[in-house]
Amino acid sequence: MKQKILKVLEGTDGFVSGEQLSRMLGVSRTAVWKNINALREEGYKIASVTNRGYRLTEKPDLLDAEKIARGLGTSLIGKKIEVMKIVDSTNDEVKRRARNGEPSGLVIAAEKQTGGKGRLGRAWSSDSGGIYFTVLLRPELPPGDIAAITLAAGYGVCLAVREYTGLDARIKWPNDIIVGNKKLCGILTEMSAQSDRIDCVLIGIGINVNHEEFPEDIRHKATSLRLELGRRIDRNEFFTCVLKNLDTAAAEFLAGFTPEESGRFADLCATVGRQVSTTNGGITLEGTAVGITPGGELEVQDENGQIHLINSGEVVVQGIY
Repeated sequence: MKQKILKVLEGTDGFVSGEQLSRMLGVSRTAVWKNINALREEGYKIASVTNRGYRLTEKPDLLDAEKIARGLGTSLIGKKIEVMKIVDSTNDEVKRRARNGEPSGLVIAAEKQTGGKGRLGRAWSSDSGGIYFTVLLRPELPPGDIAAITLAAGYGVCLAVREYTGLDARIKWPNDIIVGNKKLCGILTEMSAQSDRIDCVLIGIGINVNHEEFPEDIRHKATSLRLELGRRIDRNEFFTCVLKNLDTAAAEFLAGFTPEESGRFADLCATVGRQVSTTNGGITLEGTAVGITPGGELEVQDENGQIHLINSGEVVVQGIY
């Protein structure tokens, strides 16, 4: 009933009386009033004037699975889309679904996460205004061939930001998207596998969209699309754009990356060309990031000209964050 009342209000320029709504929908005026209040509790601003009725003045900034899926046209990602109001983390929710046999292509998004996390167990700020979601894939690949999927996902998000906003979004290897020198998006990929095959891959993505401010401890290194553009973003439209670009990137990844494609990643990678340092096993390597391999590894050239391939660990990039 709420959705029927909302549809009438959305399709009317002026006021609609309670009596008209009651007659149109075949319910009592008390039922109309209760559902109007329920819509208000969900964030819809509905003006009411005696002898004139109700008028929708502002809609909440909520993700809508139906709007996101409309005209999506993807082949791998988004076969089923769900939006949850609140969840511990979308990765954990998709893990639970995967254990119960959920097929490949599921997308779970949430308005808020209470336990969002990034790489190395770090907490991820997941307040309302962002897009937090996880994609479930079940690729028929051996575990050793999946490492570059995080980079592919980052490339897809990067292209979506550029397409939808025109911002110069770039990849900070291996799993962040930045604008300028501030973080816009983080990606956390998790995998469940047997010795010879992958059971499932979870690609968790958090994008700062309509945030106007951040906690003090991350304010210096975090940004949002709204802060960069000076205006609000239609999250449903943007989310659709993201899923389309992710789908294309995932299809390319599963078909096998060529050196040419890894070159495209390098072109959009803010890490390449900068001084970096990384510590692995107690050994610190410093040098210049010079490229990305088809397997998603970062190529770092040390002061002696030797090339080292980095596939894990924390990489500090000069001039970023």
